[in-house]
Amino acid sequence: MSILIKSATIVDSKSNLNFKKKDILIREGIIVDIADTIDTKTDQIFDFKDLHVSRGWMDTSVSFGEPGYEERENIDNGLLTAASSGFTSILLNPDCYPLVDNHSAVEFLKKKSLKSTTKIYPIANLTSNSDGKNLASLYDMKLAGAVAYGDYKKSITDSSILKISLEYTKTFGGRVISFCQDNFLSQNGVINESIVSTEKGLRGIPDISESINIYRDIEILNYTGGKIHIPYVNTKKGVELIREAKKKKLDITASASLAHIFLSDKDIDDYNTNLKIIPPLRSEMDSNSLKEGLIDGTIDYLTSMHEPLNIDVKKVVFDHAEPGSIGLESVFGLMCNNFTLEKTIDILTRNKSIFEIKNYEIKIGSHADLTLFNPDKTYEFAEDHILSTSKNCAFIGSKLKGIVYGSINNNNSTLNKLWT
Repeated sequence: MSILIKSATIVDSKSNLNFKKKDILIREGIIVDIADTIDTKTDQIFDFKDLHVSRGWMDTSVSFGEPGYEERENIDNGLLTAASSGFTSILLNPDCYPLVDNHSAVEFLKKKSLKSTTKIYPIANLTSNSDGKNLASLYDMKLAGAVAYGDYKKSITDSSILKISLEYTKTFGGRVISFCQDNFLSQNGVINESIVSTEKGLRGIPDISESINIYRDIEILNYTGGKIHIPYVNTKKGVELIREAKKKKLDITASASLAHIFLSDKDIDDYNTNLKIIPPLRSEMDSNSLKEGLIDGTIDYLTSMHEPLNIDVKKVVFDHAEPGSIGLESVFGLMCNNFTLEKTIDILTRNKSIFEIKNYEIKIGSHADLTLFNPDKTYEFAEDHILSTSKNCAFIGSKLKGIVYGSINNNNSTLNKLWT
């Protein structure tokens, strides 16, 4: 397959081509020429309004449903949604049934994206049956392609399990994912414990439910060594603890979700169940601290925390609704509203190597792993813009800036049918 990208502004702060407008020629998945003008016959020509191109984007926390919950989202449509939204690499959560706690389950997920624009990098379960009691076959799953280990949105309540897993994964360079929310402090809670929860008559989850667990994890990491990732950091206290741990040169990484950065508990109007997520939306002060941490690198990744859920579990009273919101389709538009274009692309493409993902440069001879976009188009995000099977999105009605034309990777291309 051959592709010619016409008059694209390259956005790559690490390249001498940064913000230069070029034609890019791709043959069989490899960039073979970059020049002011290229005229040649190709299978596809991409020539869109205000076209920009960057290295392919990565998301560290995506759920689909398949296997087991295909009514939420099957893998094929999930990959199409991710590619159409600009993401060429996703870490796929073990948010399915059967669980991803063995070699064959990891292998199944890896094979599902062999011919897709977006590549799956599976997160495997840390413990067998996700029960928090016995470690799964971690090294065997690494051989199958697992890039990290964690029981999806389940806290590690047994500190000895965290200690042993860090010691064991250290022998082969594995990274443990620890979801930090104290089970007892958060029990039956549905939103942030604050004046908002009092006014709405909803049971709250205090911010210390996160910071207590992060503090424990850092202490254990300092003792054992190894590598740990804290997903969905959501409090100012959590950011501060991680910042101090990084100063001590501990191998700790962290992500924050789209919702926690751009929304707060004050946005929960009319008991909108699409804004019920776990961890809960926190205060504006917490959101601002997360933004600062993302900019200065304390928070390594922004994630969509994409969690498709069917309407049956959302169209109920707030207390009984399942937590979760999709976000892949709205990431870029929200980020361009809040960060410079260069910082937005930096955040979406940085630190891939931590999860053993290659970060291909935009240069002749390099693998074509690219995202195509227009950073300036403004619009109101509506349900019609959602490509996912499930429509449980917290950002419907938001004013967005920036659209994604599609992506190129793995000798494939996917265009966003909404904009091309």
